[in-house]
Amino acid sequence: MVGVVLAAHGEVAPALLKAAEAIVGPMEGVKAISLGSGASPDGMKSLVSDSIREVNQGDGVLLLCDMFGGTPSNVCLSTQCGIAVEVVTGVNLPMLLKLSTARKTAPSLEEAAAQIASYGQRHITHASALLREKRKQAEQAAANVSSDRPSAPQAFAAAPAR
Repeated sequence: MVGVVLAAHGEVAPALLKAAEAIVGPMEGVKAISLGSGASPDGMKSLVSDSIREVNQGDGVLLLCDMFGGTPSNVCLSTQCGIAVEVVTGVNLPMLLKLSTARKTAPSLEEAAAQIASYGQRHITHASALLREKRKQAEQAAANVSSDRPSAPQAFAAAPAR
């Protein structure tokens, strides 16, 4: 199974892991680490390397970072420890929930990374705009149904006389 290291600024990674585990239960082979100001670049690379080794089960490790270009992703992209890794940035809760299946079913580490990235992107939504559009469609559908039905006087006029 693919191992996973969550690397982010502040307490983002531990908080995401805690939220995911509250939904799906304990996540084996997943470690959350905080990278950021105050630590030396070598110290951060050492933490990432140690974490990769800790979660590696032979199929490689996904490094999920909070944002591209930030310290966590830069450190993860530059860390080499002899284990196959794929770095995916923009980590979100849906991505972590998808891990439970992608890590077990993806044919390769690269495919697991692609599945996780795609799933995370699909679950970023401007929800208010989506709901406005759904309401508008529902209102239009209701208006169309109303205009297709004859009014009460029309219905009586069209009814056969007895």
